[in-house]
Amino acid sequence: MKVVVVGASGLIGSRIVRALERTGQEVVEASRETGVNSFTGEGLGHALEGADVLIDVTNSGPFGEGDALDFFKQSGKNLLIAARSLKVKHYMALSVLGVDRLVENDYFRAKMVQENLILSSGLPYTIVRSAQLFDFFNSVVNAYAVDGIIRLPSLILQPLAVDDAADWMAKIAVGSAHNSTIELAGPEESQLIDLARELLTASADPRPVEIDPFATYFGVELAPNGLIPNRKILSGQLTFHDWLAGTAYA
Repeated sequence: MKVVVVGASGLIGSRIVRALERTGQEVVEASRETGVNSFTGEGLGHALEGADVLIDVTNSGPFGEGDALDFFKQSGKNLLIAARSLKVKHYMALSVLGVDRLVENDYFRAKMVQENLILSSGLPYTIVRSAQLFDFFNSVVNAYAVDGIIRLPSLILQPLAVDDAADWMAKIAVGSAHNSTIELAGPEESQLIDLARELLTASADPRPVEIDPFATYFGVELAPNGLIPNRKILSGQLTFHDWLAGTAYA
């Protein structure tokens, strides 16, 4: 089976490539580094020639930077046109758990547009909405730093390790298209404030952490359980505590 990973140079993309290679699949790494640009369409036809599966893990850039809506609209259209013309049998995309509850934020609204383009494409598809990845938690926590204090919203999360997410993406890719949305999360629910405190303790960061009743999740007001799965999910295995124990923070 030939699988093309678009966005293969990123953290999750590179892990998906490795997970697929471990199962013996033929993998094409498509990214700007390999001459493929989903936004301009450059190199897509060559990369997708003979592909059975396309996995879209492209991103518009660092979270909150750049025009995410413009990127996901144009990139999505280019990928879908190429996939249809080359008769790709399974179109996969990585999205965000709870994205339909986060549309007040420009980035998450752009991800919904990406999903809607796939739904209306007529292609066999699977959309995987993933919970937050452990590897990005440092950036999430630092986004709430104000005057040396981490002031967080009261939220329950169910995050997972990037390797667990990549393994599930690889498993789904080699099967039939679900023609639906799948939710992916970690093995346990945790309070955001507890995750932040454990992360700061592990990294010897002395900044205090507290709940701010007026804090939002990147501009979106949510109920405490607003970012946990609302349907049957696929689950990662590694807990946040065990992940921390195996990282450079330990």
